Amino acid sequence: MKDNNKHICPVERAKGLDNFFRKLVQDPKKILKDYVKEGMTVLDVGCGPGFFSVGIADMVGASGKVIAADLQQGMLDKIKNKIEGTEIENIIELHKCEEDRIGISTKVDLVLAFYMVHEVPDQDKFLKEMYSILKPDGTFFIVEPAFHVSKKAFEETVNRAVAIGFSQVKRPGMILSRAVVFKKYK
Repeated sequence: MKDNNKHICPVERAKGLDNFFRKLVQDPKKILKDYVKEGMTVLDVGCGPGFFSVGIADMVGASGKVIAADLQQGMLDKIKNKIEGTEIENIIELHKCEEDRIGISTKVDLVLAFYMVHEVPDQDKFLKEMYSILKPDGTFFIVEPAFHVSKKAFEETVNRAVAIGFSQVKRPGMILSRAVVFKKYK
C-alpha cells in the first residue's frame, strides 16, 4: 500500500464498520430513503464491507444495480462472502478501484461516498471522476465523520465540488457526521 493511502480504514477493522450498533445510528434505508428508488444504478464508492451496499441493494430491487467499489480486495471479499447465495447477489456488482481512480464506465443515478472522501489524496480528481460517472440529474451524496473531518475541511470539499459543476441541494442532519447532497444538472 502506498503512503498516500495510509489513512484508509484497514480490512482488519471492517467488523467495526458493519454491525448492529452502527445500524442503530446510521441505518442505510433511513438515510437514503429520499434518494434511492427501485430500478436505480447506485455506486457505493469506498464501500468497505458493504454496510450500505446491502441496504441499497434491497432498495433498488431486482431491476436495479449496486456497484460496490473499494480499493481493498479484502473489503470486496467480505461483501462477496456476505451476499453469496442470497437474492441480492445478482444486484451487487463488486469493483476493485485502481490506485488513483475508481475506473468504472457505467453511468449511475447516485453516488454515495460515506466516510471516505477525506481518505482521497487528490479530491479534485476524485470529484471530477464522480461528476463524469453520474447521469444528468444524478445525485452525489457525501457524508464525512465530524469527529475526523473539520468543518473547514468539509467546506473546502463542498467548494471544490461546486467549482467542478455540482449544485448543492441539501445538507441533511446526521449524528456524528457532516453531510451534503449535490445534483448534476448538466
